[in-house]
Amino acid sequence: MNEKILVVDDEIKLLEVVKDYLRVEGYEVYTADRGKKALELFYKIQPDFIVLDLMLPDLSGEEICKQIRKESNVPILMLTAKDSEEDKVNGLYIGADDYLTKPFSPKELVGRIRAIFRRTRGDVLISDILSFNKDDLVIDIPKHIVKKKGQIINLTPNEYKILLTLAQNPQRTFSRSQLINIALGYDFEGYDRTIDTHVKNLRQKIEDDIKEPKYIITVYGVGYKFEGE
Repeated sequence: MNEKILVVDDEIKLLEVVKDYLRVEGYEVYTADRGKKALELFYKIQPDFIVLDLMLPDLSGEEICKQIRKESNVPILMLTAKDSEEDKVNGLYIGADDYLTKPFSPKELVGRIRAIFRRTRGDVLISDILSFNKDDLVIDIPKHIVKKKGQIINLTPNEYKILLTLAQNPQRTFSRSQLINIALGYDFEGYDRTIDTHVKNLRQKIEDDIKEPKYIITVYGVGYKFEGE
């Protein structure tokens, strides 16, 4: 069963991006933009992890954390624009497991969540090396290296993020906006067709025939998916 994560923040755009990011990682995600709604969901779904903004319109994140800690040791990561040492210490003092300051990288958020899960529950990491079509394409995640037929290929940071996202979720179709959120972050304000350019460049580097790609497949009217075996 996938772990359930409750994300609480009053920034709707941020909620959507974080939700997309965490779902890609295989988590079951619930969201709330108000403190009272967050507590209702907490009692209803009993999440395995909570990402909690401190500054909410109704109840403060501190108050929510205190209420939850009265009856649960569920991991809580505080998410806020406050960045003073006193705020961080106070958040940890009332029961938070970690503290992430806005603006933040969704990738860093996922890393923090994984680290807390490993520390509290001993989770197993995903495979460090992804190999497709009898080692025709290999992605070495710790080394941040991609090889095609045994040769290292040079990818831009965004090309690498897009490829890794697709390759870790074979057969799953991603819209352009989802890939933008994951690769470029929730604060990206550009045109979503930027993804088409990155995919075109990726195909030139990893496909044998760009007219008949076998890895990054276009799902017309939707986006892209990965079909390596």
